[in-house]
Amino acid sequence: MSRLDLAGIFPPIPTPFDKEGSLSDSALKRNLEYLNGYELSGTVVLGSNGEFVFLDPEEKIRAIETARELLPSGKLLIAGTGCESTRGTIRLTREAASAGADAALVINPHYYKNRLDRAALVRHYTSVAECSPVPIILYNMPACTGLDLDASIVVELAGHENIIGMKDSSGNLTKMAQILEETKQNRGNFQMLAGSAGFLLPALSLGAVGGVAALANVAPDLCIRLHRAFLRGELQLASELQGRIVELNSLVTRVGGVPALKAALDLLGLAGGAPRPPLLPADAPMRKRLQRALSELGLLDGR
Repeated sequence: MSRLDLAGIFPPIPTPFDKEGSLSDSALKRNLEYLNGYELSGTVVLGSNGEFVFLDPEEKIRAIETARELLPSGKLLIAGTGCESTRGTIRLTREAASAGADAALVINPHYYKNRLDRAALVRHYTSVAECSPVPIILYNMPACTGLDLDASIVVELAGHENIIGMKDSSGNLTKMAQILEETKQNRGNFQMLAGSAGFLLPALSLGAVGGVAALANVAPDLCIRLHRAFLRGELQLASELQGRIVELNSLVTRVGGVPALKAALDLLGLAGGAPRPPLLPADAPMRKRLQRALSELGLLDGR
């Protein structure tokens, strides 16, 4: 299995819906065309920001196919394929690969979390990796799953040749450092991606190669500049950029979530729209906060 280079910034794109609440291919293409104007490393579809858990099976494949069609050559397409069962995850991962995904981002099952011990999770991920035609990226998102992948589990899974990295959205930098140190000793090529722009610079400083950041949907240039400043050793600039993005990043992630991210896209003249119920659209106060944060970063200039 060839190794994929995960270095850089990847926006986990939202899934836009039309007035009837169905997946809008035209709106998705519009957002992808906008992102193609930036030197991003690729795109993540069907992540938490893509309302993956709300999409019908056919919608998931359509989203992957649309993204594949629009992505320029050389940019990676990473698709979320984690399901509650191992069987379902394997099936969706294979379908995603056939639709054009370069790698699969696999969130851990969590409904029966009291029974998902080390043995169960290792078996699950190993089975998926053995059956997947594309590389697997572990996805740790305890805020949504209520289950935090233990460092020792990640280190063990990193020994599998088809498990190439991890997106960690926990923000636990101590655990991230432990994983990076121990995988370096064992294999040396396991790649870590920060799951939020809110801790992008600290993660890079520990050895992460990049980030999958919701903020990159609305402020891709700032995320790219931060990453590049770090790579050039311009740490003061990187630190300044990290500080500048804190407020907006917080609004479109922890504070406002998917509804706020979609509202920010609307304010930028892109395709955001309403989330799929039961999620509610961002309210007026949140939209005002978003408008102020976008304006302070100069992202609404000329609008």
